[in-house]
Amino acid sequence: MNSVLLWLLCVVSLSAQTLESLIERQLGDVVALYKELHANPELSYYEAETSRRVADALRAAGFAVTERVGKYADSTLHCYGVVGVLRNGSGPTLLIRADMDALPVEEQTALPYASRRTARSERGETVPVMHACGHDIHVAMLIGTARVLAQLRSQWRGTLLVVAQPAEERGAGARALLADSLYERFGRPDFILGLHTDAEHPAGTVGIAAGPITASVDMVDVTIRGVGGHGAYPHTTKDPIVMAAEFVMALQTIVSREIPPRQPAVVTIGSICGGTKHNIIPDEVQLQLTVRTYDDSIRDQIISAIGAKAYGVARAAAVPLDRMPIVHVRPEEHTPPQHNDTALSDRLERLFVRVFGAANVYRSEPTMGGEDFAYYRLGGQIPSCFFRVGAVNQAQFKQARARGEQLPSLHSSRFAPDPEPTLRTALRAMCAAALELLGQRK
Repeated sequence: MNSVLLWLLCVVSLSAQTLESLIERQLGDVVALYKELHANPELSYYEAETSRRVADALRAAGFAVTERVGKYADSTLHCYGVVGVLRNGSGPTLLIRADMDALPVEEQTALPYASRRTARSERGETVPVMHACGHDIHVAMLIGTARVLAQLRSQWRGTLLVVAQPAEERGAGARALLADSLYERFGRPDFILGLHTDAEHPAGTVGIAAGPITASVDMVDVTIRGVGGHGAYPHTTKDPIVMAAEFVMALQTIVSREIPPRQPAVVTIGSICGGTKHNIIPDEVQLQLTVRTYDDSIRDQIISAIGAKAYGVARAAAVPLDRMPIVHVRPEEHTPPQHNDTALSDRLERLFVRVFGAANVYRSEPTMGGEDFAYYRLGGQIPSCFFRVGAVNQAQFKQARARGEQLPSLHSSRFAPDPEPTLRTALRAMCAAALELLGQRK
């Protein structure tokens, strides 16, 4: 064998062994951090303690840290974004992002580190809080990756940006950081990476795919207005409950009859509220909808169709012109679709196959879930890849598959990642990807 080739193979093997050993040495602390984060979740917009933990850990690892990064449209809210910067000579800039916020869910996992916390929501209500979407895994991964890469500076060059982002669940955090001149202040990245726990695959596996991976998200408020009155005399009213029922059924034909079958799209009614008493016909009914698509033209078509259906029902009921429906799309809760860069994703897929073996790398299916990670790519100007790591205990996964049982999904009160193998895989994947992109010193 050529002596130079043999030397290179030895260097690569030594580097891999060094990475693996560093990850194993960090794993216990990272798992402990995960459990601490899981037991102490914080809602969107209120991630003060979580962000402090992240900032302290990054400073201890040698990063230059800036806290309170981000500006929300609502200036009364504090933004708890954290940015850590580690400069290591000339070379590319890599941004790794993790989200920090939890959900208003009452945990039912019975884990010894289960959350028992409650918090005051922005509406002033007392609600339970749980990390039901794996953001605690993401934060622990971010800190573990930062520690490992800081110790491996001899093997890469360039700049590493690590971003702990608030308010992903509200679709607001990424925009807030960009609105606060994230790239102008800390450097525009050449690559962007992020990951998400996967509640449908076993721990130890990694999912990746090029192209569309998460959908665009829109929240739509519809108010069906009528003319209220006594339930005994419906003929003297314009009943908004009946109109709302017709509207709900009309919505079902948008995707099935107006959108091309090859175009993924979802219209879901998540809330309908109207009326106060058995014998009172109300003046209005409020509905909350979510729209999911991968294509901007399809998105526009669906939103237009929602308005057309609402107005059509109102006109058919002879509603007065001043009582026509109100359709409002919430711009502050929109997120664009995430399209994984083809060249970058293919490169990382080959890497993951080398690291984990082909049997442990699966092709991620596009989902209709949303992710504000998509904002960082600036409409595709910056190559980005958002991949997944399996989080289900392997024995539980096999048992559920054998019995045909449904596993607890993301946002479920019973979602419980298997910490050690999930975090080991997340660290191996993200650290290997970072070293692949930032390169090794000659």
